Amino acid sequence: MQRPFATFVLAAALAGAVGSASAQEFVFGWNPRSGDVWVDTQLADINRYGERYRDPFIDEMTRYYGAPRDLVSDLLLRRHWAPGDVYFACALAQAAGRPCRYVVDEWERDHGQGWGALAQRMGIKPGSAEFHRLKRGFVPSFDRWGRPVRLDASLAPDFPGRGNPHDDEGGNPGRDKASKAHGGKGHGRGHDRGDDDDDAPPGLPWQGDDDTRGNGNGHGNGGGHGRGHG
Repeated sequence: MQRPFATFVLAAALAGAVGSASAQEFVFGWNPRSGDVWVDTQLADINRYGERYRDPFIDEMTRYYGAPRDLVSDLLLRRHWAPGDVYFACALAQAAGRPCRYVVDEWERDHGQGWGALAQRMGIKPGSAEFHRLKRGFVPSFDRWGRPVRLDASLAPDFPGRGNPHDDEGGNPGRDKASKAHGGKGHGRGHDRGDDDDDAPPGLPWQGDDDTRGNGNGHGNGGGHGRGHG
């Protein structure tokens, strides 16, 4: 009875070791230091995506960032760059108006202070409008990959009406925001005084109720106020 459990524990340990080894195999290790916490978080997720779905990752770099396919493949397969480093190199190159190969050479020559320092040397200072444009480009990449991405406060105005994944327990992004915008579900029954409501569908309780009056003000669950009919 103990053997299956021991086998399971061994398999789990081996899986963890393989995952750690994969991260440690990156030629520069993994410590992006872009100068932006949100960017660093997304780059780590790009590592996971690029390792598992290499072809769509390479397509993104070549089609939307103008990187030569042979360069991207060489960085990943022969030089063992982390996909997150490849992505940022190509994104930074596009933002700075330089070839991706130029940024790659700069990073390999001097990467000791991280991507934020290199970006600043190239005129794309973290926190600047230029860096924000670079950062904003992450979102359409994730969309094309069909990968969820949470927006931080600085990006939210660039994508109005877009909710974040898992904003509520039901997994419906932005449901609370939509609820408040529409006033929730307001319930109230109001009845006209005097004339029949000719526009009301037949069979509704307020049709022809001449001697009753109500001003229903229902309160919605989403924080809004719904006004009753009548």
